[in-house]
Amino acid sequence: MAGSGYEKSEAKDWAKQNLLGVCNVIIPSFKSDLSGLNEAGIRHDVRRNMELGFTGALLVSEVGTTLDEMRQFMEIAVDEAKGQHQILLHGTFDNSDQIIAMSKDAKAIGLDAVLLGHPNSFYPKSAQDIIDYTKNICDNVDLGVVLFCAQHWNFSRVHPSGFPLDAIIEMADFENVIGVKYEVGRPGATGTYECFRALKDHNIVVSDPFEPNAPIWTDVFGMQWMGTSNYEYYGDRMPRMFAALTEGRRDEAIDIYWQTQAARTTRGSAQAAFEGANFIHRYLWKYQAWLTGYNGGPLRQPAMKLSDAQMRATADGLVRSKIIDKAPTDFSEFFVSRNPA
Repeated sequence: MAGSGYEKSEAKDWAKQNLLGVCNVIIPSFKSDLSGLNEAGIRHDVRRNMELGFTGALLVSEVGTTLDEMRQFMEIAVDEAKGQHQILLHGTFDNSDQIIAMSKDAKAIGLDAVLLGHPNSFYPKSAQDIIDYTKNICDNVDLGVVLFCAQHWNFSRVHPSGFPLDAIIEMADFENVIGVKYEVGRPGATGTYECFRALKDHNIVVSDPFEPNAPIWTDVFGMQWMGTSNYEYYGDRMPRMFAALTEGRRDEAIDIYWQTQAARTTRGSAQAAFEGANFIHRYLWKYQAWLTGYNGGPLRQPAMKLSDAQMRATADGLVRSKIIDKAPTDFSEFFVSRNPA
């Protein structure tokens, strides 16, 4: 399943054969004083990921880790996965040179692919600017690249969808572009439908990470891989639902879908509270993962503050969906983590 042993020329075929199932995220764990990484916590999370049935994980880079710490994070995760779990790099750093360097390191360490982000200073004025930027990355990296089409890149001036489809189509034919994570064009599903439709005859994997849409795209376009997001909040529900969808057990999948609705609406309400910040609430995501058995623990600045109200509400959503039996009585345990260091 895992290991970036493919050649650049083989990347697309590798992805069509191996990018399957559900890929969530793993946020790095830190020591209690935030002086460095918590290796035991990271290993715990990789094991928990595998236990819940995820096929892979994205190693999140936006929580104040240094470049050396990101390399250490990758090494620990790959070592713990032992070739049985796909590991992707969250390729969002301060400039393209760093993205290229970290992607090269990821390839050498044994990661499977990179989700290509953009520096905060990247300000394209045309679709061609996006294409040229991406081509420079891809030309200098041998690892498979998943295009990351997200609203927070601020590309709406280039196209009202938030990411020009013509550019996606052109970039999809780059040698080592293996996938597209498409989460723009909302509200509605028209933009996503047009992306799937435009790329259906390309040798590339298309994913809508918005899990409520999974029954649609598995049915209409045979979506084989869903990622990346903090699906671990739902425990093993998303791997089970997606497997049922792709294996023809649709009634079972829809049962799981509705069993998860209370948690789903709770998660949506929590995320709506910080919509427009262009900054994902990683502290909340880390806490949501802790609720279903992940390590937890403190995160570095800059980070949104985590309130008791948010912790209480998201735990209650899991209780109502019967994913956990009861809400925590002491929220401070999250900050201590399951593997204190």
